Amino acid sequence: QVQLVESGGGLVQPGGSLRLSCAASGSIDSIYVMGWYRQAPGKQRELVATTTSRGRLNYAFSVKGRFTISKDNAKNTVYLQMNSLKPEDTAVYYCRADDPRVQYWGKGTLVTVSS
Repeated sequence: QVQLVESGGGLVQPGGSLRLSCAASGSIDSIYVMGWYRQAPGKQRELVATTTSRGRLNYAFSVKGRFTISKDNAKNTVYLQMNSLKPEDTAVYYCRADDPRVQYWGKGTLVTVSS
């Protein structure tokens, strides 16, 4: 089992920045990819960014150049730095970790971009 705890969400004005954190614990040795997904009201959950155990990064087109995913292996934590935030970035952001058999999800953290 893997436990994921997100933090760092909140209310921010358009153009502002936030950094989300996802702390992983438990049986993390078999995790080969971690990432961030988001779900806006009335919409399906979508990929935001992922990072693999080999360091390969992947971003949704809508966030490229504005968001950066990174990880601190010593802290078992993945971050999502979000800059130049837009109202359309408003969503619940979820952390996800995959091992060869299971996808683990955190409970999510709400990001609201509004003036």
